[in-house]
Amino acid sequence: MADTEIDLDLDFDDSQDPIWNPALLAIPMPGIRRMVNLAATLDDVIHLSIGQPDMPAPAHVVDAATEALQAGQTGYTMDAGLPELLEALAEYYAERYHRPLDPENFLITTGATEAIYLALTALSAPGREIILPDPSFMLYAPLIRMQGGSVYNVPLRQENRYQLDPDEVIAAMDRNTAAVVLNSPSNPTGTVYPRETVEAIVEEAAYRNIHVISDEVYDHLIYDGKTYPSVLGCCSDLDHVMVISSFSKTYSMAGMRVGWLVASQGAIRKLRRYHMFTTTVANTPCQWAGVAALRGGSEFVDSMLEEYSRRRDRLVELVAQTPGLRGYRPEGAFYMFPSLPEGVDGNDVALRLLRETGVCTIPGGTFGEGSTNALRISYSTSIDRIEEAFERIIPWMEKQDFT
Repeated sequence: MADTEIDLDLDFDDSQDPIWNPALLAIPMPGIRRMVNLAATLDDVIHLSIGQPDMPAPAHVVDAATEALQAGQTGYTMDAGLPELLEALAEYYAERYHRPLDPENFLITTGATEAIYLALTALSAPGREIILPDPSFMLYAPLIRMQGGSVYNVPLRQENRYQLDPDEVIAAMDRNTAAVVLNSPSNPTGTVYPRETVEAIVEEAAYRNIHVISDEVYDHLIYDGKTYPSVLGCCSDLDHVMVISSFSKTYSMAGMRVGWLVASQGAIRKLRRYHMFTTTVANTPCQWAGVAALRGGSEFVDSMLEEYSRRRDRLVELVAQTPGLRGYRPEGAFYMFPSLPEGVDGNDVALRLLRETGVCTIPGGTFGEGSTNALRISYSTSIDRIEEAFERIIPWMEKQDFT
């Protein structure tokens, strides 16, 4: 491993040059990107940091994109998305959650990231507050603050397996609350909210005319035979919910950038107009790949879930053997968020761990102010690489004095 001096400000400039919109100051240098950039300056790095599947996309999905290109499908689709994909999504969700849905309830976006952007920025404004779990995916809070909105954080605690307390969420709702953001399975914790939690929040939010934005990109990565409680299966209608997902995690299509948003037809009409002024349309050949993914059976997803389950189980064992780390058993996604001793700076630990062992993790403070003594570990890499990483981590942690 090269003894390279690490520049902590690599690719990051937070200067307040007056030419730039002050809203840009609400966007921090993402902790994930910062760690990955730092890792790029070192040799022999093992990444437990990357939040994307390491398995190739199914062959029939790749073939569908290739065939679309060869057939000349390189122009724009309709702004809402490829009609065939909208129809396939409506059929898929209607069958999965046993409720009638039409193509007009869907908007195809450039990945789930654009869908999150559209939903959050459409509802955020000065004087409006949006409730977030803490920790949560790093994208949410900056988007809210860019529009002048404010964030109310509901803390998640490891002793409760990072479960969201619906009573705390409901107690946080007031006349300024515009929305509640749910992310289950969670990035960074892998926690799956039980049905009763989702139902309680959705019901109270609807009563108060508050939207629930549910980021469900990991909805197929649910372990131990559990059934996934989507917001779509817990709401009486779509008037106050927006559900977001994509093909990125489920079918290993992260670079193809096809996601979607599910909402009432009225909300979709408004968001279509907004979408036209952001990315206009999603990638056309990759939308055809999405059709193939939805209609190609579950063999790939089942195989992926089996492999991630094996990795999850091994990671749980390795974390339990690591001094200074306190783990738990994640229920979904491909992340664990083990905690360090109280008062220990996870950012410092992650940086020293990277430089001194060549193992790249993500500091917990990336995901919220209440998680600074944690690390996010991704197991979207092979068991061999996970074990090799802990062959470095365990002896290094044994030498640390966290008192």
